[in-house]
Amino acid sequence: MKVDLHIHTCYSPDCNSSLESIIDRCQKLGIGCIAITDHDTIEGALKMRQMAPFPVIIGEEVMSSDGEIMGYFLTAEIPAGLPAEEVINRIKAQGGLVCLPHPFDGFGRFPLEASKRESLLSEIDIIEVFNARSLSLSYSKKARTLVRQNGILASAGSDAHAPREIGKAYVEMPAFDGPGEFKIALGKGKIFGQKNGVKDHLLTTLGTLTKRLNLKVHG
Repeated sequence: MKVDLHIHTCYSPDCNSSLESIIDRCQKLGIGCIAITDHDTIEGALKMRQMAPFPVIIGEEVMSSDGEIMGYFLTAEIPAGLPAEEVINRIKAQGGLVCLPHPFDGFGRFPLEASKRESLLSEIDIIEVFNARSLSLSYSKKARTLVRQNGILASAGSDAHAPREIGKAYVEMPAFDGPGEFKIALGKGKIFGQKNGVKDHLLTTLGTLTKRLNLKVHG
């Protein structure tokens, strides 16, 4: 089945996608499973799991003090601002899996700092090797090299911040139940993806500008 492992909802400050619109888009594209990875919250993921007619992985893209880290199969929210080591410990304490999103991206994104990445590689379960919102394919090449050199599982996701972006990157993999089977299935998976254009980034930025400004003023 097709699994998009990096999707945001309106519960992220930089996304307006309703849960209903995400479900509709996934069904149109034949996406069989998704990971909801909102910024610093699992609220949307928990609600999506109740609504969706397909499996939903409860994820979170956590802004640690050292850069972003994703957790999969979470049961409790992890607050922003903690050191990377603490974020990883909290993910693993829940029986979750640790994923590094867009590990080499620049241009205003917040990958885990290189020094932390190297020192924590043994604690990382998965590295995202294709992110549809990465502006350069060279980032994906570097991520694939890191995976190959260290024997870490590879993943892909659209990093969708709008319904039209869903499914731009995904893994075709066997069905699974729980994190243990997920790792086995991911190891057998095939990655597919196409890069978003600059237009997609501009549309998302402009579309969420008012929301982000309001959150900044009232936050």
